[in-house]
Amino acid sequence: MAHDTAAQLGFDLFGMAPSATAPAETSSAMSLPMSPSAPVDAETAEPRPARGRTALRARTAVLFSRLQDLGLRGVDALVLMRTRTVMVSLIGRTLRVHEGYADAPERVLHAVVAFAIARTKTERQAARDVILAYDVERAPVARRRESARPGDLPMLAQLAEAHRQLNARWFEGTLQAIPVRLSGRMATRLGHFDPGSKHTPPEIVLSRTHITRHGWREAMHTLLHEMVHQWQHETARPVDHGAEFRRKAREVGITPAARRDVTPLEKKRRAG
Repeated sequence: MAHDTAAQLGFDLFGMAPSATAPAETSSAMSLPMSPSAPVDAETAEPRPARGRTALRARTAVLFSRLQDLGLRGVDALVLMRTRTVMVSLIGRTLRVHEGYADAPERVLHAVVAFAIARTKTERQAARDVILAYDVERAPVARRRESARPGDLPMLAQLAEAHRQLNARWFEGTLQAIPVRLSGRMATRLGHFDPGSKHTPPEIVLSRTHITRHGWREAMHTLLHEMVHQWQHETARPVDHGAEFRRKAREVGITPAARRDVTPLEKKRRAG
């Protein structure tokens, strides 16, 4: 959740950038079958994955051909990439696809094509849902841990207990017990939910400045906001601020938006 800026949710699956010659940019993922000319292990007579730039070019060419067979038009080049955030993007006439989709089934590749050539938001959304339903391994990211400060341990214990109580009250105790930690690096954000990966567990991060400047009640509002994102993730919903988020936010009694104005404690005291 952000204060005066857009929220960041740990990773941004789809980011759009308009192009003069092609549909808006987005992110998603793709995978490609092994090249027919992949090396064979003489002892086992089983295909052995090719390595290096030559293999990457071969995989890219095969995937590009498959997508064209499925109806991809208006794209001059395909680039296979490995990132955590952008899974599929179309910039100009270049389609960039996460290499994890190299072995995706045909229905997923159909969705990649549909996404690339979509002319309406509805078409793009339908393709997006199919693409993101196919799980790929994202590149691991090292979390930069902050050293604990004096006084953090009691507050972290309070936040863990608050998470437990809010989970029981608003989510029927169905959410996982995940770490809630503090950060002193958040300049504009109040907090965020990181869904984690195969290499890192999920966590909720709250701004230490937010808690000290705005008070515990506002911090609980932010914690509940991030728990709604946790609920989205654990129930296989898109982690965003869309209609599903707004519905759940109203249900649990928080601001149904990515941003909210927070009044510092000293102003509240003067107003009171």
